[in-house]
Amino acid sequence: MTTTPPEMAAAGPTPAGPTPAGKRPPRLAAGRARALGLPTRGTTAPNRLRRVDRWLTGTQAALLRTADAPLVVDLGYGASPVTAVELYDRLRAVCPSARVLGLELDPERVAAGQAAARPPGLVFARGGFELAGRRPLVIRAMNVLRQYAEHDVEPAWRTMRGRLAPGGLLVEGTCDEIGRRACWFALPAEGPGTLTLSAHLPSLERPSELAERLPKTLIARNVPGEPINALLVALDAAWDRAASYAPFGPRVRWSQAVAALHTEGWPIYPTPRRWRLGELTVPWPG
Repeated sequence: MTTTPPEMAAAGPTPAGPTPAGKRPPRLAAGRARALGLPTRGTTAPNRLRRVDRWLTGTQAALLRTADAPLVVDLGYGASPVTAVELYDRLRAVCPSARVLGLELDPERVAAGQAAARPPGLVFARGGFELAGRRPLVIRAMNVLRQYAEHDVEPAWRTMRGRLAPGGLLVEGTCDEIGRRACWFALPAEGPGTLTLSAHLPSLERPSELAERLPKTLIARNVPGEPINALLVALDAAWDRAASYAPFGPRVRWSQAVAALHTEGWPIYPTPRRWRLGELTVPWPG
């Protein structure tokens, strides 16, 4: 299974925390909120994260509006601040008081963000999983954890979730280089969350193509007997059964396939409007 280039190696939960396989433990940066990690390639592109942003501003608009000037952290925005700027613009459309903090480990990337023309409420700083000491309402950490071993993900989640403001949410997952395939978890500070699959439907041959963009904790679990494999197999079968709807367009076919799974008892959130956007959301972990 292929993987996407990671955006950054963010900070670990403790000075002795996990590091990517084969790499020496990184040094701690000086300062009150010490960053731990190793910057990586930081590949990014305009609109790469539009799918997760559309979900965030659609399904979580009410959460954003419950807070006065809610803070959203874009963790590991990469070599260019473009996705952080896009996140700011999209959030402001539904919550005009929203603020965005872009965090990176590479000082040069932070400097690039700080040098760009920025509206009020958009700032850039150095930081990793410790979030530079801030307590945001939402953390968007896309393409950050793919380079880590699976057993390192849970400690990173705990660190980030422990820094959330009350009622906050961690959004963590992976997408392809141009944003046509994306999968992410939405994890509250405590308790189970959700898993969302999202695809550009006109370019989708089969739903199981999304397996290449599963979050780190699910990559090796896409095998018979595991829930994620059962979901993808069932979705492929429903897609095949909905082939008669193909003349009406891929959105209709996808919606029919997802609706069939929902009718069959899969715990899919009954949100047909989101289905038409190429999304499917289920409770996760189960």
